[in-house]
Amino acid sequence: MKLRDLSPLMACRRAGGFSYSYSQFSADPALNTLQWPDDVLEQFLFDHGSYFMDDYGDINLSAISWQLELIPAAEFLTMPTGESDGDCIERFAETHAYRVEQRPREVGRCWEERGTWLRPPLLLDRRLLNQSDSGLQVLEGRTRVGVLGGRLREELHVAPEHQAWVGRP
Repeated sequence: MKLRDLSPLMACRRAGGFSYSYSQFSADPALNTLQWPDDVLEQFLFDHGSYFMDDYGDINLSAISWQLELIPAAEFLTMPTGESDGDCIERFAETHAYRVEQRPREVGRCWEERGTWLRPPLLLDRRLLNQSDSGLQVLEGRTRVGVLGGRLREELHVAPEHQAWVGRP
């Protein structure tokens, strides 16, 4: 199953707005075969699925296995994101303090106390996009990764490793 195959479900999600709950969405029979963790399903498909069509519409969702992994902070500094918004991580890094201020207070507390994000972002093994590629790519959580980069640049408290959901073949 490809992301494009879920276009009708994404349209239903958009049309329902805030009244269309995650539990309604995740109960859709089209998602039964994925067997993904709820956090991944919610961040990738429920929260942002329709916005990812340009970059990930042809990706085989059934070929992705998700694991929570610890990734060294330095690896995030060179990690790309989708082509359609390739410079956004750097923009978020430049405005990292503002980005945190716009979130609930607990997000800022987490950065100050633990030096990391509150919710693990989603990363993809680039081989899922192109067999000859290597490394990881930021799928969802580009603001979080930008904040990490900005904090590292300004030598603010940052943990040496960060949890992320990693999708691999």
